[in-house]
Amino acid sequence: MKKLLALIVAVAFMALSVPVYAHFQMIYSPDSVPKSKKINLKLVFTHPFEAGHTMDIGKDENGKIHPPIAFGEMHKGKKKDLLNKLTPITFTSLTNSGRAFEANVRLKGMGDHIFYFVPAPYYEKSEDIYIQHCTKVIFNVAGAPTDWDQPVGDPLPVEILPLDKPYALWTGNVFRGIVTCKGKPVSYAEIEVEYLNHDVAGNAFAKEAKVEAPHDALVTMTIKADVNGVFAFGIPRAGWWGFAALGAGGELKHNGKELSQDAVIWVQALDMK
Repeated sequence: MKKLLALIVAVAFMALSVPVYAHFQMIYSPDSVPKSKKINLKLVFTHPFEAGHTMDIGKDENGKIHPPIAFGEMHKGKKKDLLNKLTPITFTSLTNSGRAFEANVRLKGMGDHIFYFVPAPYYEKSEDIYIQHCTKVIFNVAGAPTDWDQPVGDPLPVEILPLDKPYALWTGNVFRGIVTCKGKPVSYAEIEVEYLNHDVAGNAFAKEAKVEAPHDALVTMTIKADVNGVFAFGIPRAGWWGFAALGAGGELKHNGKELSQDAVIWVQALDMK
């Protein structure tokens, strides 16, 4: 009996000791200021630093996959519905494969092109909650700024408003943003930050990591916004960085369970050469 009890305690301890890395919805293309106006976007729900477990976007507790709620582009204040541009793909991480999407789009006109995505909530069994990452990323044509700092608003219930151009960051610059819910700042929001640590090769992560974290706290970093919903983060390395404001939507339920409605933005930093 004592051996059985010891085994149960050991298993429980091991379960608690397993690191849980952050989920991040990605809208990925290699360059935030692309040379070509035709770009391919990968929409993947994954663990970017570890190139770890990739989730089936929109999967509920019964294993049913629900279609995305919204996908679109905002350019010079005008929004365009792009849901019909989404094509299902299978994306492969270092540990598994998951259902994702891609879209081939054309950036028409100079200036900023804000792409946004609202997936159906995903059921995370290990936490017994639903997660919904309302995500956006900003691409620029010809270096001419237009509406990079403007809110998308509907259909994004929550979003991060950048205070610095997300496509014009040198390594070492500070990126600042405001976490909002229905247009109002979210005081003291908790924000998880992760680095896209593996290149994307086709519909898969490359095996080789760019850096190795000395401990788990540097895999998913956590920062806090101030009373006005404003946060700041110094960019230590070139590449894509994801910011996810947890529970920005407040106390919500989906299918009778807790829903964490998170605001996500991706920014890219470049090295000075």
